[in-house]
Amino acid sequence: MSSPESDKSRKYDRQIRLWGDHGQSLLENSQICLINANALGTEILKGLVLPGIGSFTIIDHNLVTEEDIGSNFFLESSSLGENRAKCCTQYLQELNPDVNGESIDENVDNIIANNSDFFKNFSVVVACSLTEKSLIKLSNLLWDFNIPLIACKSLGFFGLARVQMKEYCVIETHPDNKHHDLRLEEPFDAMIEYCEKIEFGPKVPWLVILFKHIQEYKKTHDGKLPETYKEKLELRDMIRNSMTADEENFEEAIKSVNSSFGGGKPNSTIQDILNDESCTKLSKCSSSFWIMARALKDFIDKGNGYLPLPGNIPDMTAETALYINLQNVYRAKALQDADVVFRRVQELLEELNKSCDSITEKEVRLFCREAAYLSVTRGTKIADEYEKGSNSALISSELENVESLMGHYVALRSQDRFVTEHGCMPGEIQVDIDTARIKSQATRLLNDWGINAQLNDDLFHEICRYGGAEIHTISAYLGGCIAHEVIKLVTRQYKPFDNTIIYDGITSQCVTYKF
Repeated sequence: MSSPESDKSRKYDRQIRLWGDHGQSLLENSQICLINANALGTEILKGLVLPGIGSFTIIDHNLVTEEDIGSNFFLESSSLGENRAKCCTQYLQELNPDVNGESIDENVDNIIANNSDFFKNFSVVVACSLTEKSLIKLSNLLWDFNIPLIACKSLGFFGLARVQMKEYCVIETHPDNKHHDLRLEEPFDAMIEYCEKIEFGPKVPWLVILFKHIQEYKKTHDGKLPETYKEKLELRDMIRNSMTADEENFEEAIKSVNSSFGGGKPNSTIQDILNDESCTKLSKCSSSFWIMARALKDFIDKGNGYLPLPGNIPDMTAETALYINLQNVYRAKALQDADVVFRRVQELLEELNKSCDSITEKEVRLFCREAAYLSVTRGTKIADEYEKGSNSALISSELENVESLMGHYVALRSQDRFVTEHGCMPGEIQVDIDTARIKSQATRLLNDWGINAQLNDDLFHEICRYGGAEIHTISAYLGGCIAHEVIKLVTRQYKPFDNTIIYDGITSQCVTYKF
């Protein structure tokens, strides 16, 4: 009989391959808050309940309308007149019995005003179609609590999502093209010893072949490594000339000449992280990420300027025993480097009067393995965007491009102003009159930002002709995208978009802007 743990591993097997057991554990312990269970909101939760978040809470005081039933797959005709949060919670829980769901029939403004600490329980808060006034209050509150907020809306064929986070530090960024750090420029002792005792042959790993030829190349070039295309071509010719037959491992060595150099040194992004004040000036409030970053910086400064060795090597045509032995040489060096960093982490924790158990050796090893691809994103507050003005230079520049979706951003922000001023959605009563009104709102908004630009009337008519209604396919697409971003924030893996995404379902365009 299988155990619950093995059943769960099989159930979530495909996603665990993406973010690992540790990522799945973070996901299963996460608590997500959704404000307003409209079509977009439930599609977001669907994309989170299926992979197995810990729990969700829906805050929504609205009653189910016929319009809701027409656009929201988590409502039925029998739901008409019932509380929307309660109905959607019931059907969402049916997707995955491992996930707990709760509904709260209350206006979010009352919770913000009378029970603001309620939001401290959540990993991420998702707010769908909030009014400008409510969104500003929620933004300020969650910014102070340091809880990520995603504000989003789906309106006709248009959609928008905005991520607010103070600081997002990622260890596992999962870059598309990882560069193998083989340390050919600065070989370590065990690597040299291994390569020198191996003779050429058809089953020798190409890394050994390349290493030996680099040493020969250096003898005739004053100890210098090949850097230019011409110099690397010369190295490739040296390898080719030493071939005795069509040997696949030699061909692999020739192909690897261009891609096997340049690893190990921190790039400008990593240097910026290591020189950041959060890294150089630690305090008792410093997060584990910054303490490990400081230990990494000290490792690089006291060493030869290289990052800890990751310890992984690419696949090679080679005899199994030879390849495994080479792999073990790299892994042993990686563990040795990680151990140096870990000991420094322990020293720093002691200096900061923090528990030595607060950062484990496993965490440090992971940090060292991914050190070349660390990422730190510092966000901006949604409330500042609404109260102090957006990035006028960016908006003005983008509006000059006829293919840009910046006009959609202005139009959707104008819709927010319209709702604040008129208390209803544009087009809900009269399309033509409201089209002129929302266009006037856009003109005033641009004037507030000091921008002189004309927007296409079709944008405003498109918003008004739907009267605030959602199209399920648009909400489903956007909901899937936002669910991915929530998973990134919860698992602290992959880079989230920074910070606004706009979608046009008419042209199938999707762009990101940073405000």
